[in-house]
Amino acid sequence: MLYLSQQELTKEVFILKRRIVTAIVLVIIMLISCAIVGCENTRTDKGTGTGSGTGSGSGTIPPVTHKDNDNDGICDDCNASVIINYDIYGINDLHGKFVDTESQIGLDELTTYIKNARSTQDNVILLSMGDMWQGDAESTLTHGLIMTDWMNAIDFDCMTLGNHEYDWGETYIQNNADVAEFPYLAINIYSSITNELVNYCQPSIMIERGGIKIGVIGVMGDCYSSISSNQVEDVYFVVDTYDATPLTDLVKAESVSLRSQGADLIIYCVHDGYNAYDTELSSGGYVDLVFEGHTHTSYVKKDTYGIYHLQGGGDNDGITHVDLNYNYVTDTYKVVSANTIPTSTYASLADDPIIEQLLDKYEDIVGTVRDTIGVNDVTRDGDELRSLIAQLYYEKGIAKWSSSYDIVLGGGYLSVRAPYNLYAGDVTYADLLSIFPFNNDLVLCSVKGEDLSDKFFFSTNSNYYIHYGTYGTQVKNNIVDDQTYYVVVDTYTSTYAPNKLTEVARYQDGIYARDLLAEYIQNGGFTDRIIGGDYDLTDIPTLIEIGEALDSNQSSQDVYYVSGTITSIENTTTGIMTIVDSNGNSLYIYRLNSGATKYGDLDIKPIVGDTVVLSGRMYKYANSSSTIIELKDAQLVELVE
Repeated sequence: MLYLSQQELTKEVFILKRRIVTAIVLVIIMLISCAIVGCENTRTDKGTGTGSGTGSGSGTIPPVTHKDNDNDGICDDCNASVIINYDIYGINDLHGKFVDTESQIGLDELTTYIKNARSTQDNVILLSMGDMWQGDAESTLTHGLIMTDWMNAIDFDCMTLGNHEYDWGETYIQNNADVAEFPYLAINIYSSITNELVNYCQPSIMIERGGIKIGVIGVMGDCYSSISSNQVEDVYFVVDTYDATPLTDLVKAESVSLRSQGADLIIYCVHDGYNAYDTELSSGGYVDLVFEGHTHTSYVKKDTYGIYHLQGGGDNDGITHVDLNYNYVTDTYKVVSANTIPTSTYASLADDPIIEQLLDKYEDIVGTVRDTIGVNDVTRDGDELRSLIAQLYYEKGIAKWSSSYDIVLGGGYLSVRAPYNLYAGDVTYADLLSIFPFNNDLVLCSVKGEDLSDKFFFSTNSNYYIHYGTYGTQVKNNIVDDQTYYVVVDTYTSTYAPNKLTEVARYQDGIYARDLLAEYIQNGGFTDRIIGGDYDLTDIPTLIEIGEALDSNQSSQDVYYVSGTITSIENTTTGIMTIVDSNGNSLYIYRLNSGATKYGDLDIKPIVGDTVVLSGRMYKYANSSSTIIELKDAQLVELVE
C-alpha cells in the first residue's frame, strides 16, 4: 500500500484543482468559439417542442444554433438535421357521410387513419375546405352538430365555410360555431347589414407547431348561385371578376399581415376549384400551398409558379396530403410529396368507436331514419328520380290548388347528391335523404308567359325537370308572353331571381322532395310485388317480344320479373350471364347486382346451374352489326334452392 505524506497530498489536491479549472476554461472557450464561428443563421428565437421526429427532419427546433449555407438541410458544423417535418391533411366536401352504407364507407375508418397519423407523425395539421354537414341523414337531421362533434374529436385546426353550410341558414352555422373547438374561416363573407365580416368566422388563423408559425387563410369561392338565395339574404360574398380583383386583394393583405406577425408559411384554403387567377397569389409569394374544394374532383396540380393545388374529391371518396419539410435555418420549405389518398387506403382499418358514441348521443334526433319504409324493385338513376319528383310536385299542386288556379306544370331545378341512384331492395328514409338532402319547401308561383317558356318549357339547363298534364300540353306551344301562368316548384327554384317567379302560396312548411318520394314508395310505387312475397313472373318469350318492340338502345318503362337457370357466366365481375327456362328459351342478362353490390362482390354468388329470380328492365342494344335483347342491370331477387 502506498502512503502519501501531508506535503505530497496537498500537492496532488492542487494539481487536481488546476486540472478542473483548466477543463472549465476550455469548455467556456469552446462555447464562445461555437457562438462566434457557428451558425450566423439561427432560429432559436422560434422556441422548442417535444416531438421526436419521424420524417427526414425532427419534429421541432432544438435549442442550439446552426448554420446551413448550402441549404441542404444539414448543419454545416455539426451535421445535425435542421429540418422540421409537417404532414398536412385536407378534407373537403364530406357532406355528412357519417355511417357505412352499401354504397359508401363512413367516417369510422377515416377517424382511425387520422388518429394513426397523429400517433406516428410529429406535426400533423388537419384542414377542412367546407361542405362538411349537409348530406346524409345523421348530419342533416342534427343540422351538422354530429359532424362538428366528430371534427372536435379528431382535432381539426380550422374549417373554411362551404356553400352548403348555408343550406339551413346562418342560425345553424352560428350554433355549430358555438360547439366547434376550432375556428371557421372565410375572409370574404360580409353582413349586408353592417358591411363587416360575419361574426361566426374569421379571415385566417395562425398555427404554431414545431417551432414554426403557419398562417391559414380561408375563402368561400364564387358559389353564391349554389345557395338557396333565401338563406343568404343578409350576407354577400366578395369575389373576383374579369375586371376587378377585390378578393385577391383581401387575400394579399391578409398574407402580408400574417407574414408581419412571423408566419413562415401561408396555406390558402378555398372552397372552390382550381382557378387561374389564384396564380397571382403564387407569383407574389402570398401563398405557399393551396387546398381546394367544391367541385368534387380529385387532383394534385402545380401552377406556373410551382405552388401545389390539391382537392380530394367529395362525399368521402378521398382526402389530400402534403408531406413538407421546413428548413428553420434558411427559412425555406420543400414539398416532399403531395398526393390524394383514396378511401381504399383506409377502408379496411378498424372502426373507431367515436362514431357509435356520437350516434348514441344523437339517437333522439336521428331516431328510426334507417328503418325500412318500402321496397324498390330495380336501381333507379337520378334522372328517373327527378322526373318522378317533378310529377309529384305537379300532382300535389293539382290536389291542393287546382280549384283556384290553372296549373301548367310542376318541377324546376332539381338536384341529386351521392349516391345519385336509389338501389334495388329495401328503402329507408335515410336513403332518400342522402339523394335529396335539400330542405326546399313546395310552393305555388305565378310567372309571365315569356319566362315560363324560356326558363321551363324550353330551358337549356339539364337540371330542370318538368311534368305537365292536359292543360300544360295545350299551353306549351301557345304561350302568350305577357299572360300570367301558375307553376308548382320548390323554394330553390322560386327564390332564384332570374326565374322571375312570384310566390303565391306554400304547400306545407317542412315537406320536401324526399318526403313526397317516401310517401310514394310507402304506397308501393316502386314495387310490383304481391303482398305475401310472391312475384308476377313474365316468361322469357314475352320478354323477348317486349324487347324487340323497343326502339334501338332504349329501355322498357316497366320492371319485369323472370325466372331461369344460369347456363353461362361471361363476366364474373359484373355478372354478365345467360339464363334459360324449362322450355329452353334463353335470355341474355347484362350485369347482375344485389342492391348496390356488384355480382363479383357478393358473398354468395349464383353460379352455373343455379335457378334464380331476377328483376329489371328490358333493353334493346343495337349497333351496326348486331341487335341484342337483354335484361339490363338486373337485380337478384331470389336464389331458388
